[in-house]
Amino acid sequence: MVNAFFGNFDLAALAIWSFWLFFAGLIFYLQRANMHEGFPLEDEAGNPAPNQGMFWLPEPKTYKLPHGQGDKTVPDMQTDPRNADLALKKTTPNNGYPLEPTGDPMLDGVGPAAWCARKDEPELDGKGHPKIQPMAALSTFKVSAGRDPRGMDVVAGDGAVVGKVVDMWVDEPEQVVRYLEIELNGEYGSGRRLLPMQVARLGWLKPVVHVHSIYGKHFANVPTIKSTKQITKLEEEKVCAYYAGGKLYADVEERLEPQL
Repeated sequence: MVNAFFGNFDLAALAIWSFWLFFAGLIFYLQRANMHEGFPLEDEAGNPAPNQGMFWLPEPKTYKLPHGQGDKTVPDMQTDPRNADLALKKTTPNNGYPLEPTGDPMLDGVGPAAWCARKDEPELDGKGHPKIQPMAALSTFKVSAGRDPRGMDVVAGDGAVVGKVVDMWVDEPEQVVRYLEIELNGEYGSGRRLLPMQVARLGWLKPVVHVHSIYGKHFANVPTIKSTKQITKLEEEKVCAYYAGGKLYADVEERLEPQL
């Protein structure tokens, strides 16, 4: 009797080892593909991190952006220019420990108030239109449920009445309110500022909007936007970061120090 071609070969072993080799190659490919953005790694001071990991950077890849926004090649080896002079200092010689602000962290954009240098252009919807617009410019939108905050006083974390809500900025495709637009009283900076909806709380008993994260004196320095009809991704970063930083830095004695 003549033996078959694979009569003395372990096909089960071939199958399992082929699977493991394929799986290892897939992990290697996906990990390197994941490194097109966010690499090379940086330390807390914005310098190249000494440990870049076991995988080397992938070859640059160019993506064609929609709606005539051009091309984007990654990794682009660029770093935020602010890293050259961050308003922070180390609290210990070792990495991994908290950094201490050297100025006004809410204005310097460091720590919890840090923002990412995104493009200074609006985020677009699938049709190439700005996603976030004031309700005053959207004739098809109206408040169909809940309380309309327009006309309500805005009360800061220290109890100061800083202004009134004059409009709402809506994410049109998502149909959700992203920002409230405030007309500030003169003693708190005057002009208009945006307030992220996530840090606004509508009062239950009184028709007011509460903002816990910052105090009245901080509203004058809330980052402004260039247009009255749209907000860019960079402006969104700065506005949201300012309010977020206030959760820690608005009151150094009450919020920055340990509570226990």
